[in-house]
Amino acid sequence: MAGYVVVGSQWGDEGKGKVVDLLSSHVDMVVRFQGGNNAGHTVVVDGKKTILHLLPSGILNKNSLCIIGPGVVINPFVLLQEIDTLEKGGLKCDHIRISDRAHLLMPYHVRLDELMEKKAGDLKLGTTKNGIGPCYADKYTRIGIRVCDLRDWDVFQEKLQHTLRIKNEEIVRLYDGEPFDYDEMVAQFAAVRERLLPMIIDATDKVNKALAENRMVLFEGAQANMLDINYGTYPYVTSSSPTAAGVCTGIGISPRLLDRIIGVVKAYSTRVGEGPFVTELLDETGESLRETGYEYGATTGRPRRCGWLDLPVVRQAVLINGLTDIALTKIDVLSGYEKLPVCVGYDINGKYYETVPASLKDYAAAKPVYKVFDGWQEDISQIRRFEDLPLNCRKYIRFIEEYCGTDVAMVSVSPEREGNIILKELI
Repeated sequence: MAGYVVVGSQWGDEGKGKVVDLLSSHVDMVVRFQGGNNAGHTVVVDGKKTILHLLPSGILNKNSLCIIGPGVVINPFVLLQEIDTLEKGGLKCDHIRISDRAHLLMPYHVRLDELMEKKAGDLKLGTTKNGIGPCYADKYTRIGIRVCDLRDWDVFQEKLQHTLRIKNEEIVRLYDGEPFDYDEMVAQFAAVRERLLPMIIDATDKVNKALAENRMVLFEGAQANMLDINYGTYPYVTSSSPTAAGVCTGIGISPRLLDRIIGVVKAYSTRVGEGPFVTELLDETGESLRETGYEYGATTGRPRRCGWLDLPVVRQAVLINGLTDIALTKIDVLSGYEKLPVCVGYDINGKYYETVPASLKDYAAAKPVYKVFDGWQEDISQIRRFEDLPLNCRKYIRFIEEYCGTDVAMVSVSPEREGNIILKELI
């Protein structure tokens, strides 16, 4: 078996892009298995920052075949724009393939997302307004349009005509919005169709054959465990399953083919958008974490909400995903704090809990129970050996391992690709 998975263990933005980029030089294939261009993966190489939304983070390694899987919703215009941007910068993108079973994210999905968020007012979900939810909704109500439909232009036009009639009625009747013109949309897709056709493959067959040949395949998720449609802070979640189980449905492989499941954990907590956040800091410390860690959304630019590390959240990710390893990121951001509180449980109406409650009301009422660690003042960004880290930093890391029952295999001490301490080889 040679299947490796990288997933987020909090609310996203943990640094999955960096981890995937680091590992991609050792694998034959990098496969994105869910989500859409609501993701924002940032990779820094030689001081140059690259932000990816749809393309797998392994795209920077030209020797790894990059596949966008069946579980992803694909905005073709965003995809081609990303490819064009990278190629203008000198990176060839002829190693990208897209699944014929993936769903196309259409212009009406984006507009509906915007209109629904606006109408919701104070009850808005805080989506990226990129149309992800409406596209997945069409998938499950079985009126979606798939990538394979681009091959048969008559089928594409027939499906678009049917679905657009439904969507235009919804846009006008429910939201008093502007309907789309069918002919204009057909022309839009006709203009990009020829570029997309050579990329389309049977991704499920391709990936399974690679695994059968014992080739190394890295599966990359977007978002994170606390945004999972089943296990996150519903309804403030994404519309897919960014867990390790999502690999099996999002690509079409057996769970027996997954060898290592790596959970990326930020050394503190952040989240974007609405929803409860138990350790959130609405003070100067929270602002300090935001500025030092540059906590602004790669997709939306929105400032991220910041707080101390919430370990019940991480341990839930360990259990649900079956994490074999933790990649700990952004611990350098914590340098300079005298004390570092870590949430080890919740006080909910006078009762102590170590698990994340399903009820949003209960979770919103939770107060963090902290274990406080002494901080460190040293700049650790150039350290490459665990034993050279300040003692208090090492204690912080070892407690995470002890609480979660999972080894920290890698510690990121700077945004650069090389800015890591490897405690255990991941591949």
